[in-house]
Formats: sequence, C-alpha cells, structure tokens
Amino acid sequence: MADGTQREAGDLRTELRSFIGRHTEKTFDWDAFPANRGYPLLARAQMRYVGAGGSPKVDDRSTLEPLHFTVSLIHQPVGHYAAAHSHEVVESFVVLDGVLTVGWSEDGDTVEVKLGPKDLILNASGIAHGFRNDGIEPVLMSVMVGHGSPLPPQYHAHPKEIGDDAAIRFGTQPGRTFALSSGAKRPLQEKMARNVIRYRERRPEWDAAGFARMVYIGHGGIEGGQNRTELITVPKGAGVRGYERPAEETYFLLSGCITVGWEGNGERVEERLGPRDLVFNPAGRAHYFRNDGVEDAQFFMVVGASQAEEVSFRAT
Repeated sequence: MADGTQREAGDLRTELRSFIGRHTEKTFDWDAFPANRGYPLLARAQMRYVGAGGSPKVDDRSTLEPLHFTVSLIHQPVGHYAAAHSHEVVESFVVLDGVLTVGWSEDGDTVEVKLGPKDLILNASGIAHGFRNDGIEPVLMSVMVGHGSPLPPQYHAHPKEIGDDAAIRFGTQPGRTFALSSGAKRPLQEKMARNVIRYRERRPEWDAAGFARMVYIGHGGIEGGQNRTELITVPKGAGVRGYERPAEETYFLLSGCITVGWEGNGERVEERLGPRDLVFNPAGRAHYFRNDGVEDAQFFMVVGASQAEEVSFRAT
C-alpha cells in the first residue's frame, strides 16, 4: 500500500484509483469461511474491501491493505445463520438490506435483537455472538472488524458439535432466549442495549461545512470501539475542502454519488464513487469530497482512531 507521500499528478491519479474498491468489479465469495463447509444453513457470501474481515483469505489481492480495521460485505440467505463465536476484538454489523437477528450468549442465556437497514450493533470482544436471517428477503450487511489482522473466530456453538437445531439458537436451551427490550434488567440485555444504534433514533448534527453527521461508534455514540464510525449525509451541491488525518479513513457509499479528490504537490485528482463503492484515504493524505450529483448522498465514514473529531471542515 502507498505511503501517502506527495506524487506527480499522473502517479497521484493512479494511486487514488488503486485505493478505490468498486462494487461492480468485485465478486461474492461463498467459500470465505472454511468452518461452514458441509453445513448448508451456514452458507453465506463475503465481499472483501479492506482486509480479509475475519476470513482466512488474507492473500486476496483485490482488497486494500488493512491497518486498524477491515471492511467487508456479507450476504446471508433467508433461513441461514452464523454459529455463535467470539473475537479478541470488537466487530460491528451495519444492516444494509433485510432484517438481521443478532444473538449474544453468556452464562446459558441468549439475548436477541432484530436490526433493520442502517441499524448497527457493536459486538463486544470476548462475547459469543451469532446472527440469523429470520426474514423473507436476503440480508446484506457491512462488517467492520476493529483490527487489521484479527485472529480466527472462536466457535462456541457450532453444528459440528451440537447440530443445526441447537446451533441455530446459538446453543441456548429452550426458554433461555430473551428479546432485547427497553427496561429489561438482565445484565446481558443491558450490555447489548449499550451497543445497539437505531437509525430511526439518531439525530443529525449539521457541520458548518454543510453536511450532516450521525455518530454511531465513538464520542456521541457507542463508546469502547477502537475506531470511529459515522453516517455522513451530503446534500446536493455540498462539499468540503481538502483535509488530512493522522489515521486512515474510508468512505463506503450507501446512496447517491460523490466526487472524491486527493491533493499533492500542488495538484489534485478526482474520481466518482457510486453506491457500494469504497475509497481508502491513507493517513497524512490531503483529501476531500463533494456532491455534484442529482440527489443527496450518504456514506459511512470509518476512521482508524477512536478519539473525538479533530478536523475543522471547510465548505467548498
């Protein structure tokens, strides 16, 4: 991966393009997780953007090199599930399409929550969690793991040991599963509640530069993550001038189109991003975004540091 030093304009354009993951140029990998082989209900597909995202396929040359986090998409068919497992780092799920049931298990109990589009859960390190599609349409979600090279997951309720009937309940005995609900007093319910963000409950904060932000992970959102995640809305005609960060940053576009630009050696180069395209902005690289499309645009911004925002954005 490039080091963010200044380049001539021609090289800068080539470098920028090499830091963009185009959705239409990628394919879903149905064999991303070897532990799923031979278990049809565990089948799910992964599309990797930054790093391997928990898959052992770290040699995928189509992905961008991770530093402090990974980004991938997961497609899960109706009726399928992921066996309960845990990580040594935090892992977040953002639902893009469908309704996802996520379960956390601890001390023989499981707490489940249903997440819809633009809802997020930050799965705490060390807690066994799984997910299941109980809906009527496939689930598509973005997964962000809070480390560039996470260890393989530790399985707690795999069908190899307990069969599908128990594993689909995340290994919990009947009667020991509880829904996440307001006012619940079980410790695991309270713990999960602190790690769920509902899109409908977020209130935008308008930056002076003319765009709106909703903090999901970080100061003003869920605390305890190694990185910061925000949903950014850029109205038509809005944009910001070039800025730099001491850590890497990605934009993953949800809707609309934006122009992203890099600056270096007195030059600037630009590329357009469409839905489900991603750009990786390295630490120290001057970059900017602008919505010169026909509709408002939204993207998730992930920063490789957890502290509160330090950039003072300036409108174009």
